[in-house]
Amino acid sequence: MADRLVADVMVERLKAWGVSRVFGYSGDGINGFMGALRRSAGGGAGSAGGSGGGVAGVEFSAVEFVQARHEETAAFMAVGHAKYTGQVGVVTSTQGPGAVHLLNGLYDAKLDSVPVVAIIGQQSRSVLGSAYMQEIDLLTLFKDVAAQFAQMVSTPEQLPMVLDRAFRTALETRTPCVVIVPHDIQSAPAPELDQEHGIVVTAPEWQPARVLPHEDDLARAADVLRAGSKVAFLVGQGAKNAQAEVVALAEQLNAGIATSLLGKPHMDESLPFAAGTMGHLGSTASAHLMGNCDTLLIIGSNDPWTEFYPKPGTARAVQVDIDGRKVGNRYPVEVGLVGDAAETLGLLADLLEDGGGEPQAEARKQWRVEVEEQVRSWRSLSEERSRVPASPVNPELVVRELNGRLPHNAQVSVDVGSCVYWYARQLTLPPGVPAHLSGTLASMGCSVPYGIAAKLARPDRPVVALAGDGAMQMAGIAELVTVAHRWRQWQDPRFVVCVFSNRDLAEVTWEQRENESEPRFPASQEIPDFPYAGYAELLGLTGIRVDSPEQLAGAWDRALAADRPAVIEILTDPDVPLLPPFPAGAEKLDDMRSALSAEGGSGDGAAALLETYAGQEESRS
Repeated sequence: MADRLVADVMVERLKAWGVSRVFGYSGDGINGFMGALRRSAGGGAGSAGGSGGGVAGVEFSAVEFVQARHEETAAFMAVGHAKYTGQVGVVTSTQGPGAVHLLNGLYDAKLDSVPVVAIIGQQSRSVLGSAYMQEIDLLTLFKDVAAQFAQMVSTPEQLPMVLDRAFRTALETRTPCVVIVPHDIQSAPAPELDQEHGIVVTAPEWQPARVLPHEDDLARAADVLRAGSKVAFLVGQGAKNAQAEVVALAEQLNAGIATSLLGKPHMDESLPFAAGTMGHLGSTASAHLMGNCDTLLIIGSNDPWTEFYPKPGTARAVQVDIDGRKVGNRYPVEVGLVGDAAETLGLLADLLEDGGGEPQAEARKQWRVEVEEQVRSWRSLSEERSRVPASPVNPELVVRELNGRLPHNAQVSVDVGSCVYWYARQLTLPPGVPAHLSGTLASMGCSVPYGIAAKLARPDRPVVALAGDGAMQMAGIAELVTVAHRWRQWQDPRFVVCVFSNRDLAEVTWEQRENESEPRFPASQEIPDFPYAGYAELLGLTGIRVDSPEQLAGAWDRALAADRPAVIEILTDPDVPLLPPFPAGAEKLDDMRSALSAEGGSGDGAAALLETYAGQEESRS
């Protein structure tokens, strides 16, 4: 038996922090860590679960290693784990190219504020600085993405302390943290630590603080809200644990509620005053709400679509956020309240019991009537849009047909591209169904890795992933191999990937038309054909191909009843416009028309659909 190694201490410490799985891809720089993970599972040489290979005096509970097809998607899996579970996601890679590949997923964690720890190998200390094979300056590489904590372990005694600080920092700041462990450190004997000069003995312990605003700030915020007669809420992911308090305060103030894209899963959009998602991909109801309110309460949101906020000077604003760095970051707020959203809203509700007087109450009632009229109009418009004939299938209808079919215990992942628009505008999530995407980095390729992480965390719950063909060709096709490899281990085998196959990078195509007044550039926008359903069948999964709207309902029913993961390949129309809600959308029409005119006959279909969509909005304004 070998002596206990530093790599074994790494696994022990992960278990002490409650880590059940590590996502990654192996390489020589983390061979020591891989050996310890093998030993933690009780596996001998060449064995997935046999005895042998033990370490003297070491008893492990298993920490599962999840092999991705690429380090980038492994990092996305760690981010997905953090988003769906609220726990720290852990990813590992070797030095050099493996480390570089982690960056995209780690930036996804940074920009969406989720805790991730990356454990990265490095060449042995004796060769650092020699331009050795795969040697790169990892601390410089990760300096920005892991700005809160990045450290290379230089001695065996340092390892527990560095891991503890990485986890505590990730949890406290909700950011990615990086721990670099040279190969020779991993393989070194584990030292016994005594508290002495030059040695720091730490503990794997962290608990969140109770954070509440000062009473005078709460009073000032209540005064602002009490004075408003047209109150709007903008709700983000920071309201995840305050959903009841948000609705109660909105009822108290007769406010309308819009959500950020990341806040959408944390709001019951069936409520009559729920105006839907705000922003370019949002609803007409949210645009009206934000454009006509006189008072704005921002709750746990840092949404960057600032042009869709009320124009500065037209609305007094209060912001509630657990992170003081985000207060006033997107809008000139009058009062910032740094605190837990649920408790802070409860305290505001108590202060607002007097309501502000009868005239104010009557004005708010009229505002609520106006908001609910706009919500009904938006729901009618979204239904109408989904039924617009397209060639061959309207992508809005694809998502709309999922309503009423999505299981109450589902987990949803969404990729980046035009499918985000259809998710935001057409899908009503059942209460308690989580849905996640790369919201702020907006990186393609996240949906299938996210879905895998969600499924591994809760194998008893079905997963539905929405992805465009560009995202599937970037990362999703490869990770379907991981799905095929693992699905037989899942209590509920349902893992449905819906591919919007329109042979076009449609979101960028429409952005070129809208923002640059540029015609579509086929060399940059065309996506090659790929048989997604056929590929699924080759992997032993269920493959379903849809090329007419009449097949949609049956395809969803078949996929959600399958005894194994399923890929629904739907031939959708890239000409369906990504029109911003009016009035912003009206301001963009001339640029889009000019671009489509320059495309000649190839733009006729998109031009006709654009006029249909614009006419629908104008008829309601």
